[in-house]
Amino acid sequence: MANMCPNKNPMPHQDPVVRAGNFQEVALGYTKEQAIDEAQRCLHCKNMPCVSGCPVQIRIPDFIAKVAEGDFEAAYQIIAQDSALPAVCGRVCPQETQCESKCVRGIKHESVGIGRLERFVADWHNANVTEQAEKPASNGHKVAVIGSGPSGLTCAGDLARKGYEVTVYEALHLAGGVLVYGIPEFRLPKSIVQKEVDGLKALGVKIETNVVIGRSITIDELMEEFGFEAVFIGSGAGLPMFMHIPGENLKGVYSANEFLTRINLMKAYREGADTPIMPLKGKKVAVVGGGNVAMDAARCSKRLGADVYIVYRRSEAELPARAEEVEHAKEEGIIFKTLTNPTAILGYNNPEDKRDPKNGSVVGLTCVEMELGEPDASGRRRPIVKEGSEFEMEMDCVIMALGTSPNPLIKSTTKGLEINKRGGIIVNEDGLTSREAVYAGGDAVTGAATVILAMGAGKTAAKAIDEYLLAKK
Repeated sequence: MANMCPNKNPMPHQDPVVRAGNFQEVALGYTKEQAIDEAQRCLHCKNMPCVSGCPVQIRIPDFIAKVAEGDFEAAYQIIAQDSALPAVCGRVCPQETQCESKCVRGIKHESVGIGRLERFVADWHNANVTEQAEKPASNGHKVAVIGSGPSGLTCAGDLARKGYEVTVYEALHLAGGVLVYGIPEFRLPKSIVQKEVDGLKALGVKIETNVVIGRSITIDELMEEFGFEAVFIGSGAGLPMFMHIPGENLKGVYSANEFLTRINLMKAYREGADTPIMPLKGKKVAVVGGGNVAMDAARCSKRLGADVYIVYRRSEAELPARAEEVEHAKEEGIIFKTLTNPTAILGYNNPEDKRDPKNGSVVGLTCVEMELGEPDASGRRRPIVKEGSEFEMEMDCVIMALGTSPNPLIKSTTKGLEINKRGGIIVNEDGLTSREAVYAGGDAVTGAATVILAMGAGKTAAKAIDEYLLAKK
């Protein structure tokens, strides 16, 4: 009989006061008893609406049924048939707008905690199963994958399981893409990502780091000189956006992309770091933006001892970040300045030019108050400047978390690759670009989006590459 409790089993967490001072994972995960109890809330609907909300089509009721029985390894194997990164997805996917938004239990009460159960199953497997999957026999075909983020790793894994010889090229010194440089340790421990990468290596996937496609080697050379029969571009969206307001060149202004990369990948906050970040203890930090990246940058700043403000031009109801991330940020003492928009970053070089936005270091923000008008093209109410509302905020550091676009390097070095006006690579429904045998997916196509959507694009392209190369035999 189903467990008809109206609410999910709560996720155990570190105490907010404690966690605001460390980078350890905030959510502690379900116990076996909690997982089984939560799994028993599933009604096992015949039409499985939750599956329709999953970009990679995990058989959700099937794996949950195994959890309810206490057969956690069987549950993992069901998930693994469709997802290459279950421990990652269980932590960072926005389940509340995807699978859980379709859950029948959520119509009147809280949905089943699908993401929490996926995380539990993946963690149980990683803790209890040590043997790696066997490398499949080679089918003789070679495929190159550019980028080791979620789309690239998913594409590589799906192809490797079919016997393809896959080489992944990563620009940075560690594999994982945005999973290692963008998402903080307290949301996604890097050991989890490494475990997933190691699993792909066991399947025979080769990973070449410190290779910048378009500089070290071009796509044309990969195909013409290295013998790759198809290429998947999963290079992500690493080009940061700015507001183009006065003062963005001041010392103490970061893009969230740079800030998080230096925190997460380079550990620049540690004493003796090769590329240290500015000390933030006792400083005031403004993070401009309201998405998950803004929450990550704000919460990292808090852990480095800063007083942190989220500055966002719409109201709290329009924040694009996950509700859980907003809640965690508030619990940790981050202040939200909504309906507020910066118009200039103030700087100083000496006492005579203390408000000169062209020199020196950050000392503050000039902002205006906003009010909401009619909905714009995104469906959210358009923010409008409130007349006579300009004010200043004292700040020592400003982090711009306004989104990213695809890096133009690959398009500028690859002949015949069509790009849209936002810089994304144009693809068809199978991920095929305007170049034969060159596919693309994830943020390189869509601009910054979610991990699971990037994974879905990687799966789609892997299927299309397989069909293309089999047809060439």
